Amino acid sequence: MACDPGELLGGFIRVGVGKLMFMNLKTSEVRNATTKIAKRTALLFLAASVLSFPSHGQNASGFEGASDQVVADSSASGAIPPAVMKELEAMKKRIEQLEAQLQRHGQEGTGSAVEGIAEGSKGPNAPGANLAAASLAQPSLAQPQNETAPPAASTPAPQPAEPFAFADWTWLNGNARTKEAAFDSKFFTPEIRADVSYIYDFNSPRDNTIGGSSEVFRSGEVQVTQLGVGGDFHYDNVRARLMTQFGMYSQTTPRNDASVAHGQWNLDNAYRYVSEAYGGDHFNALHGINLDAGIFVSYIGLFSYYNFDNWAYQPSYVSSNTPWFFNGVRLQVFPTAKWKIEPWFINGWQSYGKFNKKPGLGGQINYRPNGRVSIILNNYGLGTDALGVPNRTRFHTDDSIEVKYYDNPGRLLDKAAFTFTGEAASAIPLRWSGGSALLIPSRALLDTWSTTACGSIKTGTQ
Repeated sequence: MACDPGELLGGFIRVGVGKLMFMNLKTSEVRNATTKIAKRTALLFLAASVLSFPSHGQNASGFEGASDQVVADSSASGAIPPAVMKELEAMKKRIEQLEAQLQRHGQEGTGSAVEGIAEGSKGPNAPGANLAAASLAQPSLAQPQNETAPPAASTPAPQPAEPFAFADWTWLNGNARTKEAAFDSKFFTPEIRADVSYIYDFNSPRDNTIGGSSEVFRSGEVQVTQLGVGGDFHYDNVRARLMTQFGMYSQTTPRNDASVAHGQWNLDNAYRYVSEAYGGDHFNALHGINLDAGIFVSYIGLFSYYNFDNWAYQPSYVSSNTPWFFNGVRLQVFPTAKWKIEPWFINGWQSYGKFNKKPGLGGQINYRPNGRVSIILNNYGLGTDALGVPNRTRFHTDDSIEVKYYDNPGRLLDKAAFTFTGEAASAIPLRWSGGSALLIPSRALLDTWSTTACGSIKTGTQ
């Protein structure tokens, strides 16, 4: 409410001092009290007039003369009844109390008018807002409530950083070059992949068949290597992924899996058109934990199962003979934004089923200290992956470091990187495995390590 500091209240001048809102409430209370006292005083005078009116009712001078006489008579103390006089004395004392309290509050107030306005802007629940409702029958006005600062808003706990989100990793071999999805929604991010190739073999095979490769199959022909349709489902902490493989992959990948001969139900046909199909949960612990079950790409080597993601269309011989997928369960743990620990419990080495009785165990550790270096350690063991040989256990390690040593986005040749990979494999009892050997010094150095020099021109959505 607004109030003039020089406003006359009950015969005295109120000077606005202190907090504006506080003083306004006090002034309003005094004004209300004064108004009520004035009304009661008028009623008492009227009662006194009524009591004295019969002694003058026979006066022939009319109401005006009678009124003057009433006023004159009422001014005399003897004409006012004692009860009325007592009430008037009480009202006088009450007015004096209000004036004294108003002066005392004016002296105590030290806040500025701006502070008072701020206090008043807090709304009806602000301290002191209920003073106007105080009863005048109380011996003194209600004192203002203790002013307490509102509790500070709780600051939300900082969220852990997304794993590997501190840098752009599209330069890595095996990673897609796309930096953002063309379409996304709250629960699904679609993805479509088309891999169409024309390969020419200078050996000129008679039936155009090319062997020994996991990506190149026909010579002198245009072929659809893979047509993948799917995407990622994500809602709250539930996640899933589906990717199809129509084209040459639907024939060549199942053909390389001998585990389908162990038992019935034609597992090669059941999974023929699926390259990824898994579902799982995400847990908000550390920097994220994922638990997935189904078919997922292995990425044991540096090359991706999808050629669009690779530096070269044809991987090295070693990479072509490492698993492209696993069928089982994986746990991804991100203790920090730079580390990933991923154990596997799987049916076998790139197999839809188990070759014998034992499952495969393995895992991957990925460390990226900065945006230029990625270190990957892959290990596999326990699996008996030779069909019909239940006592042969595979052990395999595939460890790589990838370094980006040149990055100049403004140039035609904008990035350059190199990789160094060490790979070793063996079987117990000792057997040759994938061209590599352990515990045979004369062959180990030659067969365990491999170096691949390749170049490619990649185009894609940036």
